[in-house]
Amino acid sequence: MNTREDKFSRAMMETPPSGIRKFFEMLIGHDDVISLSVGEPDFPTPWVIREEAYYHLEKGHTSYTSNWGLIELREEIAKYMEKYGMYFNPKNEILPTVGASEGVDVVLRAILNPGDEIIVVQPCYVNYVPLANLCQAKVIPIDSSVNGYYPTAEQISAAITPKTKALMICSPNNPTGTMIPKEELKKIADVVIKNQIWCISDEIYCELAYDNAEHVSIGSFPGMKDYAIILNGFSKSFAMTGWRIGYIAAPSELLGQIVKLHGYNTICPPIFSQYAAAEGLKHGWKDVEKMRTSYQQRRNLMYKAFCDMNLPVPEPTGAFYMFPDITSTGMTSEEFALGLFQEHNVAVVPGNVFGLGGEGHIRCCYATSIDKIKIALDRIRDFVESKKR
Repeated sequence: MNTREDKFSRAMMETPPSGIRKFFEMLIGHDDVISLSVGEPDFPTPWVIREEAYYHLEKGHTSYTSNWGLIELREEIAKYMEKYGMYFNPKNEILPTVGASEGVDVVLRAILNPGDEIIVVQPCYVNYVPLANLCQAKVIPIDSSVNGYYPTAEQISAAITPKTKALMICSPNNPTGTMIPKEELKKIADVVIKNQIWCISDEIYCELAYDNAEHVSIGSFPGMKDYAIILNGFSKSFAMTGWRIGYIAAPSELLGQIVKLHGYNTICPPIFSQYAAAEGLKHGWKDVEKMRTSYQQRRNLMYKAFCDMNLPVPEPTGAFYMFPDITSTGMTSEEFALGLFQEHNVAVVPGNVFGLGGEGHIRCCYATSIDKIKIALDRIRDFVESKKR
């Protein structure tokens, strides 16, 4: 047995496990638990996408692709991004990745030096901060809860120092479901350009917007082409979580650095996933709309239920999460989540794992069947009432 005290990376030892995956692991072996924890669509991948993958498997298309991925996929992504007013060269400004999660990792490692500062809007997805820490960068958190769960240009400007290298945003947001208004996003773009920092924009939920809400990408504003790094993928809107397919759209100079790391650590996403994703962009939009409509119905159900429980909650305009305030129960986020799991067989994620503005909340994912959501909400109601008494 290796008994060296320094046998592991210190940075890795100091990195906590994912707070979301912790609760996911708790579900193993508990078939009677209703999970509102993991952000995964309950729909199967649309048939038109699966059929395309079958076709290429039958044809024996099982090799590596270029590190840059299939040009067919990159061309479809470029066409798709024009929908949001962005124009990227598919040859050198778009890179398919193994999910959007790989995109976060390789982007941060490509731009951050030890001691650099990165502004991260919180509450936020759980991988942003640990991956920045592994780059030995200093994370500067901004608490969006003080402003209705979206950041302001004023907050961001006040957090910028000479060491600031980048800003990390996510809209629609995980875990709150809120979107940054277009007017505020324009102001944020002005701050980014003025200070010449990178803006990493996670837009994985952009197709899941409700009540005619308009998704606007910060990359669409004049002058932002040189500063915006757009992360997106197919896991959420196309129900392709297990296919592990995402992409980065960014200036060619930056992607030229990123593709080196991508080539060393993953080489390329699975070839059949790339073909399938391209087919989704061509012919999968009717299925996306069916899923989006269903999520909106579930959102309405869950939002009304939490309001009836007198648990304050921002009404989501995108994604498929709700972030109710449970402080009236007198419990912390961890206590509430564990108690709900142990006493009522419902799994949620404690809000504290998402950073500033998260404590006192829980994240509930409504990407599960309405029947299960109704049962889970009844159990949450019983739990809340018992604790308030």
